[in-house]
Amino acid sequence: MGDRSKARTTTTSRDVVIAELRQRILDLSIKPGSSVSENELANQLGVSRTPVRESLILLAGEGLIEIYPQVGTFVSRIDPAAVADAQFIREALETASLRELVATIDDGQIGTLRDILDQQQLAVRSQDVDRFFELDEQLHRTMMDLAGHDSAWTVVRSARAHLERARRASLPVADTLGRMLQQHTTIVDRLSSGSTDEAEKALRSHLREVFHDINEVKAQSPEYFANGRSRPTRRAHLS
Repeated sequence: MGDRSKARTTTTSRDVVIAELRQRILDLSIKPGSSVSENELANQLGVSRTPVRESLILLAGEGLIEIYPQVGTFVSRIDPAAVADAQFIREALETASLRELVATIDDGQIGTLRDILDQQQLAVRSQDVDRFFELDEQLHRTMMDLAGHDSAWTVVRSARAHLERARRASLPVADTLGRMLQQHTTIVDRLSSGSTDEAEKALRSHLREVFHDINEVKAQSPEYFANGRSRPTRRAHLS
């Protein structure tokens, strides 16, 4: 009984830790290329090293962490190739889902999407970046859900990780939140009008905007990006 209880506790701790670490990486609280320490993270989060170590391994599987034995653990830099792959996956799945949704969406469902847009507008006005990106995920997931493809969101969400870091890094460059909101509004407007081709065109344009953003950020913050760097060769803040 005690072992089962301990296992449940460990799993719960790991779930909390991985969610927190993933969020810190995605919102750039932990910068690309930074070294991370199991000890420091465990102390900050009030947990043992075990769930931290497990979370770092899982995040390495997502491409967000790089682990070099005898050297250290690092937040991966943004890889433009990974961003391109992630965008390809999202575009393929979301546009296919959207084409189905245009044929079935009703006024009530349009209202649900517009409610999310209204909340995003408030987030833009208050410059609440975290809330905006939370609603961004909610909007895209809701559209897939309404089309009957919510189970595919796991794949899309995994791909979003690389894209979201690039988008967040672009925030100081231009009115990224305002542009994204306008693009979202256009997509929903096209859905409402029942124009399949125009809705798909708007979604593709929106999803491809990240390539413009990433070029802008690379010019100003090249240290965030992978450029064929070799593995780190010295220890830094090791656990």
